[in-house]
Amino acid sequence: MIDKKIAHTNKEIFIKAINFQKKGNISEASKIYQSLIKIGFINPFLYFNYGLILFNGGKLVQAEKCFLKTIEIKPDFLNAYFYIINILLKLQKFSKAEIFARKTIVLNPNSFESHANLGGILKELGKLKEAEISTRKAINLKNDFAPAHYNLGIILSKLGKLEESEISFLKAIEINPDFYNAQYSLGIVFTNLGKLKEAEISFLKAIEINPDYAKAYFSLSSLNYSDDNNWKKYLFSKNILKNQSRSDLVDIYFARANICHKEKNYKESSKFLISANELKLKIQPSNREMLYKKSKKLLLECKNKKINRKSSAKSPECIFIVGMPRSGSTLIENILSMNPKVTPLGEVNILEESFKNYKKDIEGLPLNEIYLKKISGLGDINMITTNKNLGNYKYAGIIANEMPNAKIIHCFRNPLDNILSMFRANFKSGINYSSSIVDCALIYNNQEEIMDNYKMEFRSKIYDLNYDLLVENPTKEVESLINWLGWKWNKSYLSPHLSERSVLTASSVEVRSPINSRSKKGWKNYKKMLNPAIKIITQNKKYKKLLEE
Repeated sequence: MIDKKIAHTNKEIFIKAINFQKKGNISEASKIYQSLIKIGFINPFLYFNYGLILFNGGKLVQAEKCFLKTIEIKPDFLNAYFYIINILLKLQKFSKAEIFARKTIVLNPNSFESHANLGGILKELGKLKEAEISTRKAINLKNDFAPAHYNLGIILSKLGKLEESEISFLKAIEINPDFYNAQYSLGIVFTNLGKLKEAEISFLKAIEINPDYAKAYFSLSSLNYSDDNNWKKYLFSKNILKNQSRSDLVDIYFARANICHKEKNYKESSKFLISANELKLKIQPSNREMLYKKSKKLLLECKNKKINRKSSAKSPECIFIVGMPRSGSTLIENILSMNPKVTPLGEVNILEESFKNYKKDIEGLPLNEIYLKKISGLGDINMITTNKNLGNYKYAGIIANEMPNAKIIHCFRNPLDNILSMFRANFKSGINYSSSIVDCALIYNNQEEIMDNYKMEFRSKIYDLNYDLLVENPTKEVESLINWLGWKWNKSYLSPHLSERSVLTASSVEVRSPINSRSKKGWKNYKKMLNPAIKIITQNKKYKKLLEE
């Protein structure tokens, strides 16, 4: 009898807490929830409601514990699962989030939210084909759910299906005309497809909806934009800097630098570049030391030749374009892709993955067979493939020694032009050293030293592609490259800007123009800013003459 009275009293107290919560008196509600939990009152809504308070207060770990307790008491409490997934996504625990997302589908196979959640999580895990399937299931269950169409657009874009991606973003915008993220992503797709005017329109629509949308300003500043200057005025205003995250401020400063550069105001451009990169280094510290160690380690491994399992089978031709970022690699890939037998793979990181498996001897296969197996889903591997993951310079010796039908094109240019271009590039990930002028110079020297070592041993398999010579005399240099590859000459190789293929790199705008030398010796406009790099680079005798320029 006493137990029933206590239970009834606790229930009344619980209802009182719920009312406090509904009225916005969170402090009182929290006190009651805590006291009820302390005395062992069992109710799934007690833990769920208190979890909501903790979640909204940013106490994610504590909130997760409450939601986990909720589903322990009531295993079919679907909303608790959704909050757990939300927390795990915020904490970037994607693998754990996938487990809970799949549980929600078991609980309710017809929940479009569950399938949409799973699709988003699989996207983050890089399981793109699975992500596409899950997201399409969500859309089949609820076709007017704009976020699902948007996520599908992102997934398709990552898969290189840009035309399909465009359709998905347009559908998301049709459902929700104020979906500025979809407008922006549509602009990126248009940029990668070479539809630069359409890209400009999409970016302008994005900032029309959200005038503080930093990414859209950066993307606009990278285009050869029209005379519409209203957006530029706001970009340089003080108001745009208010309430922006660090990463958004980086985009704004880079955008300002781009515009100043185009207006030949190099002093102001330098100022904004320094601000952008200093801030970026706080978010993404330089990875120079890691790259140093990795390149040296691979050089030693190549020289020791501990593993040497050459394939007896005839394999398709694999071309690796290596060197520094912004050294002309995208242009070279575009030139080569004018050959209809070429499948350009872009900047895929599959060689590194293949080499890891190779060293572990997981399958007992030669390196080239592991590599071909991994790229099989990216295109027709029976054709010639190009891989322009520039970090592959570290593996040049491994490629030359272990892959019998591979060829390496080493792209390089004036080191100071190269360093300036990297410092201006605003890479989103992977090339963290680009935000330090000193580290750019040191990495440049490192890759040059590494490649010089490999060229001494594998000269016949490595072609030197001087970007500066290429833009000055395209016919001579392109003919020389095509001849080295053993291909039949075609004048189309001189018009890579006419290629209809998509370009998913920072150079996606530049490669839509005919081959030109506009950027050559551009470093002279930024001498003061580049002084630390000049001191490092000119220690090498062959670059002493740069001091005279």
